[in-house]
Parts: sequence; structure tokens; C-alpha cells
Amino acid sequence: MDSSFPSATDPASSQPPLAPEATTATDSFAPRTDLSHLSRHADAIRQELGKVIVGQQALAELLLVALLADGHVLLEGVPGVAKTLTAKLLARTLSVPFSRLQFTPDLMPSDVLGTSVFRPQQGEFEFRPGPIFASVVLIDEINRAPAKTQSALFEVMEERQITQDGTRYAMPAPFVVLATQNPVEQEGTYRLPEAQLDRFLFKLNVGYPTVEEEIAILQGHHAGFGGTPLDAVRAVVSAEDLQRLREQVRRQHVEPKLLEYIARLVGQTRAHKGLYLGASPRASLALLNGAKALAALRGRDFVTPENIQYLAPMVLRHRIQLTPEREMEGGTPDDVVKQILQQIEVPR
Repeated sequence: MDSSFPSATDPASSQPPLAPEATTATDSFAPRTDLSHLSRHADAIRQELGKVIVGQQALAELLLVALLADGHVLLEGVPGVAKTLTAKLLARTLSVPFSRLQFTPDLMPSDVLGTSVFRPQQGEFEFRPGPIFASVVLIDEINRAPAKTQSALFEVMEERQITQDGTRYAMPAPFVVLATQNPVEQEGTYRLPEAQLDRFLFKLNVGYPTVEEEIAILQGHHAGFGGTPLDAVRAVVSAEDLQRLREQVRRQHVEPKLLEYIARLVGQTRAHKGLYLGASPRASLALLNGAKALAALRGRDFVTPENIQYLAPMVLRHRIQLTPEREMEGGTPDDVVKQILQQIEVPR
């Protein structure tokens, strides 16, 4: 494999280890829903990604969770850790339209959404769709565009449509935005608006590969597996397949006490003394939908508290803001999420 496409470590590896999923009496019974169809498609996507990517099993699982939960993903990491490559490969495993945008400071909203062009022969304007009209949209370095361009994404990310000259244009189904950003370089970048961050289901921190994974990358490159081997990956899931899988995920069983658990976790972010901005109800919905998808990927037709705990950092880290005092102490949003998880009683 090309050395410019290293594997990332487990995005949750920076998190404190969670308790292993408890075995309940429900586990001993056959699932109420047949998840074999979903498992086959998920395994097929993982197998295709594994043709190019070394490691990153946890990252691949979380991207699949977002795909099944109909959510957008923000990938954050230093250059060269395969953020863009992983997003492109995931898109290639789906038989759906794909587009890529490189955000820059001079990018205008019309460069994203499209523009109306006057046709003198017909005496009327004709709308020409922009690159946002695709099922999987990869936005590279999303934080390099100014607020005016960022605002073009508000409606389309939430409502899956745009409004141009008073006319609404719907996005194709499915519609997923995969965005990348570099957390280190600050020159020529803009802070993403909170309203936009809230529209991302997950924020995934993509780290460096392990020594063993980097050795495997070097061995593959030395053996001649260089370049950009995107052609090695084929589409294994259609738009219709994905829609059926999403419907199955929506029907996942969730105990009422787990709904209360999610509400208490998210509600605690609004009362925590180390935060001046807590998470919105959209975070609760994201945690619920993500937990359903994660449970399905792991072969269960019901959600467990461990599914919620595992996803909480990815769902909440970009939706909460630390107080200046907590930042000066060296705290991080993930530290606060860990503390909240320890404070809230786990339903059993």
C-alpha cells in the first residue's frame, strides 16, 4: 500500500476502556429480527475497504454506523492518516453518485449548491445543480471555507434539500456528507459554526497507525502496491439495499429505560460545571440512532447501555464547549463525557 495512505488507530482508543458488554438473558434467545442480510452487506463493505486500508477496523465500523443511521461524519486528523482515502473508498463500495469538494477561502455558495443560468432561446433561467447533488459528498478541509459558504450546508445537511430562487430541490437518497479537517494547522481556517457542527452525527478523531500497521503499509508499498488503488474496490451495496438496511435499523428494539438513560446523559451536559455549552436534543436523537445501528452491526436486534456508552464521546465531543477555566486546566470534551458517564446510573 502507498505510504501516503497509512491506517488510523482506533478512533475510540483515546477513550478510557469501557466495561465489556454484559451478557443478559435476552442474549440467549434468537434475535427477533433476522440481521443476517445486514451482516452480509456490512462484511462485504469491510472486505472491500480491507483491500486498500491497513487496520482502521473501529473507524470502518463507525462509518458504517453513520451510514446505517443516516448521519453525516466529521473526520479530524493530521494530514496523511487516510481520512480522505477512507471516505472515497467507502463511497466506492456503494452503487450511488459521488462527488468531492475541496473547500478554500474563495469558495462561494453557488460553487457548492449550483447556479441559475439564463437561456436566451427559452427566455428563462435554468438551474444547474452543483456538486452537492450526490449521494455521498466528500468535503475536504471543510474548515477552510468562510461562514458565507458554510451557511450553504445548513439546509442541505438537515433537510436533504436546497432552496434556490424560491424553488426546492431534493437531494438524492441516500445523502451523506463526509467532511475532513486538520486540527493542527490554523492559518487560513475558520471555526465551524455550532449549528453546523450539530448537524454531524459523529466527530471521529483519526490518529496515527500503530507500529505494526505502519510496517504493513511499508511492506505493501515496497512490494509494489503503490499509487491510488481505488480500482481494487467495487460497489457491493445499492441505494435500495441501503434503504432496506436503514429501515431494519429503525425497527431495533430500545427499552424505555434506555431512552431515559440517553436523555439523562445529554441533559447532564447542560448542567455540568465544566461546560458553558451543552448538547441539544439533536444529540439525543443522534445517540439513539447510532446505538440502534451499532447494535445491529454487532448482531443484536436490541440496544444495550454499552452501545450508548461507546458512542457517547463521538456524538457529544463536537456539540459541547468547555469553560475557559476547564480549558486552562487541560481538560478535553472527552474527559467531561467520561465523567458524565461515570455519574449517571446505568440501567440494567
